[in-house]
Amino acid sequence: MVFVALATGVISIGSRHGLIAPPAAQAQNLGQRVVSGAVLGEDSAPLVGATVFLKNEKTKAIRSYTSTNMGHYYFAQVNMAEDYELWAEKGGKKSAAKTVSSWDTRKEFVSDLKLK
Repeated sequence: MVFVALATGVISIGSRHGLIAPPAAQAQNLGQRVVSGAVLGEDSAPLVGATVFLKNEKTKAIRSYTSTNMGHYYFAQVNMAEDYELWAEKGGKKSAAKTVSSWDTRKEFVSDLKLK
């Protein structure tokens, strides 16, 4: 069997059946991630009962989570191949929106959201 090295990997030429197989695709952002963090007030204290929103930029579907007694929020099974917008609201105040990008390869995206 003869091997040819390419920039993308090694492929086999002249297999038993005379087929040339391309190298396997190296998909980086397949699967799920966790998005979590804490909601903080202007004084940087954790906020209980804030609503955290996670909006899928493609489908426009919105998931929400109410922050815990330590201000924490948690979204599981967030598709890594999609882009999301993340923000929090409570009592008429809103945090800056953050982007959870499909280009980000982290399996755990942790970000605190500060209300203004």
